[in-house]
Amino acid sequence: MAVASTDNSKTVPPALLNAMNPSKTTKTGVEADQDKFMTLLIAQLKNQDPMNPLDNAQVTSQLAQLNTVTGINKMNETLNSLKADYQASANLAATNLINHGVLVEGNQLTLADGKSLFGVELASRADTVEVEIRSSGGKVVQTVTMKNVDAGVLPLAWDGKMADGTTAANNTYTMTIKATRGTEQLKDAKTLQFGTIASISTGASGVKLNIPSLGQVTMDAIKQVL
Repeated sequence: MAVASTDNSKTVPPALLNAMNPSKTTKTGVEADQDKFMTLLIAQLKNQDPMNPLDNAQVTSQLAQLNTVTGINKMNETLNSLKADYQASANLAATNLINHGVLVEGNQLTLADGKSLFGVELASRADTVEVEIRSSGGKVVQTVTMKNVDAGVLPLAWDGKMADGTTAANNTYTMTIKATRGTEQLKDAKTLQFGTIASISTGASGVKLNIPSLGQVTMDAIKQVL
């Protein structure tokens, strides 16, 4: 009685046979996973029952799974590479901001020798905007009033002159804002405080800007660079 041959090398596609002799060069994680998958599939084909071979649909399904896993792994590697590139770009951009003045959300204003910078941010147009500057004791020393202010960030300066005409002392003051459109008081108006970026810090949490008067802030906290 003739015995059925168990040599599957004639029916196994060349691509599968080549996977049994992987290159000795360094491979990526995706290629290594692909080789493992192909090795297992080849072993399955070599040891199948010749009287009951694998169904073509089963082989096709497993190859489809290989393609899916390989595609996902390649996408992950691409995303990781893009993330690294983005981080490097963010670090470079942050470095270029050192010694630059910026406006970030806050309510403090520092007066030094009759000079101070601050700002306001409006999400929508306002008919009237009033910024009250208060001393440490809460007393209003000056009110800055503006009419027909468009939405956006508006940098401002205070020369230290108080409402009574005298000059305020060098100190840190606080600000409150009131914006109206018609009879409606707007809820989207914010005061911005000024600071100078002294250095940057990088880490797992991303880039942080070190501002002596404000502490650490993120890049997206910057409303305007002056």
